[in-house]
Amino acid sequence: MKSQNITPKKPQNENIIENKELNIWEALLPVIVLVGMLFYNVTYAFGDDALSGSNQFILLLGAAVAAIVGFFNKVSYKQMMEEVARNVKSTTGALLILLMVGSLAGTWLISGIIPTMIYYGLQILNPTIFLAACVVICAIISIATGSSWTTSATVGIALIGIGDTLGISLGMTAGAVISGAYFGDKMSPLSDTTNLAPAMAGGELFSHIKYMTYTTVPTITVTLLFFIIIGFTIDTTGAPQISEQLNAINTAFNISPWLFIVPILVIGLIIKKTPPLIALLAGTLLGGIAAIIAQPEVVIKIAESTELTFNSAYIGVMKAMTVDTAVETTNAQLNDLFSSGGMSGMLGTIWLIVCAMVFGGVMDAIGALARISKALLSLFDSVFGLFASTVISCLTLNVTASDQYLAIVVPGRMYAKAFKDKGLAPENLSRTLEDSGTVTSVLIPWNTCGAYQSGVLGVPVADYAVYAMFNWLSPFVTLIFAAFKIKIKQLAQD
Repeated sequence: MKSQNITPKKPQNENIIENKELNIWEALLPVIVLVGMLFYNVTYAFGDDALSGSNQFILLLGAAVAAIVGFFNKVSYKQMMEEVARNVKSTTGALLILLMVGSLAGTWLISGIIPTMIYYGLQILNPTIFLAACVVICAIISIATGSSWTTSATVGIALIGIGDTLGISLGMTAGAVISGAYFGDKMSPLSDTTNLAPAMAGGELFSHIKYMTYTTVPTITVTLLFFIIIGFTIDTTGAPQISEQLNAINTAFNISPWLFIVPILVIGLIIKKTPPLIALLAGTLLGGIAAIIAQPEVVIKIAESTELTFNSAYIGVMKAMTVDTAVETTNAQLNDLFSSGGMSGMLGTIWLIVCAMVFGGVMDAIGALARISKALLSLFDSVFGLFASTVISCLTLNVTASDQYLAIVVPGRMYAKAFKDKGLAPENLSRTLEDSGTVTSVLIPWNTCGAYQSGVLGVPVADYAVYAMFNWLSPFVTLIFAAFKIKIKQLAQD
């Protein structure tokens, strides 16, 4: 879930384009073609390397199919390009933040901040409780900051490193991080999606948050139990070798608890609602200063110099911010861990997001998104059917529009009157939008959220999706509540 602390808001009065010329099969055709091409590309052609570029081009091919449909339904090229431009513009903040996260990761590596987190974390977090602890830690940070993106980019990166060192699957650790981060973000009044959902449904923020607890608390409880059980059953290989790894970290870096000052300051800035780019830039620069002070030998080595001068310090820190850097240790596993791509390492994710926004923009411009939502709404007449159609619409938009904002805005606008006509309070709709639209966005590789989390944590969506239990379980829980009429608030109730 993105938040007002990490990405720009979509305007609440965003225009949802309708096209009466378009029938449902024409609206679905680009989706069917896109899903088919992506399936072949990932399953039979490129596998895990699909995100290196081929999936991006397929998104553009999907956009081309949508454009052809649009031409046959009297939508001009200019209209489509205007909507694409609007879509891409809406991701400007996210793209800049991705670049800044890359640079922050670089300076936090060479300064010893991330190694210090891993060093102390290895001694505190026992493998048995590690995954459950990841959920709790990320939930707390995300509630405080209102941002799953910031949580992943700071604490999440360190936890991934600790988990890897303990011999725990990266997919498991990433799933735990994302589960906790999205729970905290979803329940935080600082999150923009938490504000956007009730605004679209016609509800009130704190009533929305209170009503979400009915489905969210059981879901996170099951998630915690899941990770506790995994913790008692997994066979870790890293634990017996911790002393060797601690020595390797201590040899390569000057480890000091004083280095925690930098991440604490960054989290403090975010809690104080400092604009995210400013907070991350401050963290990057502070990380660079910390590197020069605490790790001069590392900076000299990266700069390929023989002594620390102003020029070598500048080159070393600038390299860490912008390009691939690595710090060698006496442990091969840590050598893979202590590397960063800097800003350049985020370019693949940025490429994916831009291409996804092109597809979503064309689909919106030709009226396909609105047409699909209306068709789903017409299929159901019962109260449960209304909830089910909302869930399906949100999931469909996360796949087709590649943006969780559209997965909230479009169904929110389309279904508000239907819920009111059924005598249902707006909290029912806003809760369903969050349970199915917000949290599932991270499970779609080409969605902005899936692309971001995968890029920041360095774990493919396919590897963490099954372990992000909170995210995929949430829509099922909201449907169970609807089916058994649990906490379905009526308009007549206070």
